[in-house]
Amino acid sequence: MADFQARITFADGRRVEIHGPADITQETTDAIVNAANSHLIGGGGVDGAIHRAGGPSILAECRAYVSHHGILPAGGAMITGGGQLPAKYVIHTVGPVYRGGGNGEEDALASCHRESLRLAAEHSLRSLAFPAISTGAYGYPLHQAARVAVRAVLEAMPSAGHVDCVRFVLFDAAALRAYSAAAKTIAESQREYTWEEASS
Repeated sequence: MADFQARITFADGRRVEIHGPADITQETTDAIVNAANSHLIGGGGVDGAIHRAGGPSILAECRAYVSHHGILPAGGAMITGGGQLPAKYVIHTVGPVYRGGGNGEEDALASCHRESLRLAAEHSLRSLAFPAISTGAYGYPLHQAARVAVRAVLEAMPSAGHVDCVRFVLFDAAALRAYSAAAKTIAESQREYTWEEASS
């Protein structure tokens, strides 16, 4: 059985995969993306899970960053080592808190994905995995977030250096369905992409 539920493939072979339900801390991509808070101090959900699995070195690097640069704004991203995680790096990005959709949330969420890909390219990474940023405690409606996230990744990948695989690693079935549906709709409307669903 394939280790993805669905994927979009570019003409040059780059691919965006939808995977889940799964634990992003177990991913073996070069980097995983953490849905962080602005103070980079760990928290609940994906953020807490990554810090627990990765160990104290990740928090130490985050604290050093904040001490030098200040807090990370919504839409921004920074990178640390992966500590004890299978992934070599963690890219920390701050998703927007959803306040109805008219306060720049879409732009900030898209920026999370673009900035994460930019950092991956700067560090010559080939693969990274995203969670469903902002869809937990920050309240971003799941189907809306999925559309923004998938579109932002597809638009940014052609200029993302050596990055040839991006995975959306979704924690539960609802997120998996939402991201798969968004990816299928976008892929089928654009000729440069090939859409594939894994056979069960």
